[in-house]
Amino acid sequence: MDRTSVKTGSVGRLLDVAKDYYELTKPGITLSVVASMLIGFIMGTAGTLNYTLMFHALLGTYLIAAGTAAHNMFMERGLDGLMHRTSKRPLPDSRISSKNSLIFSATLIFLGLFYLIALVNVVAGVVSLATTIIYLFAYTPLKRISALNVFVGAIPGALPVVGGWAAATGTVFEHGMWILFGIVFCWQVPHVIAIAWVCRKDYEHAGFKMLPKNDPVGIKAAAWVLIPILILFPTVYKLYVMDLVSWIYLAGSLLTTLGFLWYGVQFAIKRDIVTAKGVMFYSFAYLPLIWIFIYSDWMIL
Repeated sequence: MDRTSVKTGSVGRLLDVAKDYYELTKPGITLSVVASMLIGFIMGTAGTLNYTLMFHALLGTYLIAAGTAAHNMFMERGLDGLMHRTSKRPLPDSRISSKNSLIFSATLIFLGLFYLIALVNVVAGVVSLATTIIYLFAYTPLKRISALNVFVGAIPGALPVVGGWAAATGTVFEHGMWILFGIVFCWQVPHVIAIAWVCRKDYEHAGFKMLPKNDPVGIKAAAWVLIPILILFPTVYKLYVMDLVSWIYLAGSLLTTLGFLWYGVQFAIKRDIVTAKGVMFYSFAYLPLIWIFIYSDWMIL
C-alpha cells in the first residue's frame, strides 16, 4: 500500500469518528434548540440586534445543547441498544466508548455554560443550566417510570426561547418570553405523544413509559394530543394581543395551528399508526413555521 492510500484511509477514519461524535450530539434536536433560542433573542431585543451578543448566545447555546444531548445518549446507551430505531447509534454500536462519550458530553456542557456566563450574561447561563439539569436528571429517568415524563420533558424543550430572551435582556420576568415558552410547551406534548404512538413497540421493549397507563385504545393519548393543540390557539394569539407581532404572524400561526388541530382530530377519531404519523410529521413542520412567521414579521416590520 502506498503512502497516498495510507493517508486517504487515515482521513477517512478520522471523518468517520467525527461523524460519530456529531451524531452523539443529536444534531436535529440541537439545531432546533438553537433556532428556538434565536427566536427568543430576536423577540427579546428592543431595537437593533446586537450581532456580537447574538453570536455568543448561539455558540454557547449550541455547545451546552450538544453536550446535553450527548450526555443523554451516554445515560441511555444500554436502553438505546434495545430499540431498533436507536440500536445503530454510536454508543450501542460500540463506535464510541462510554468513557469517551462521558468526557465529550461533560466538556461540551461545561464549555457552553462558562461561555454563556462569561460572554453573554449570568441569567442566560442559569437558564441553560436549568434546561440541562431538568432534561438529564428529571425527564431522562422519568421516562422509565411514568408517562408524565412527556410534560416534564416539555419544560426543558421550551426553555431555549427563555434562554434566548434572557440572553438579549438579562431577565426572565417579561411576559412575552413566557408566551413563547407556552407555544413550545404545548407543541411538544402532541409531538412526543405522536412519536411514542408510532414507536410504541420499540419503547415498550426498552421499558420506556411514553404513553398513558391503562389506555389500550388510545383515549387518553388522544386527549393528550388534542388539549395542548387547542391551548395553542389562545397562546399564539396572545403574542398579537400584546402587540409583539402583526397580522402577518397572526394569520400564518392560526392557520398553521388549525392544520395541527385537523391532524389531531384525525388521530383522536382513528387512533392508529397512520393518523399518529400524520400528527408526527405535521408537528415536525409546525414549530419551524411558527418561527418563520415570527422572523418574517420582525424582518418586515
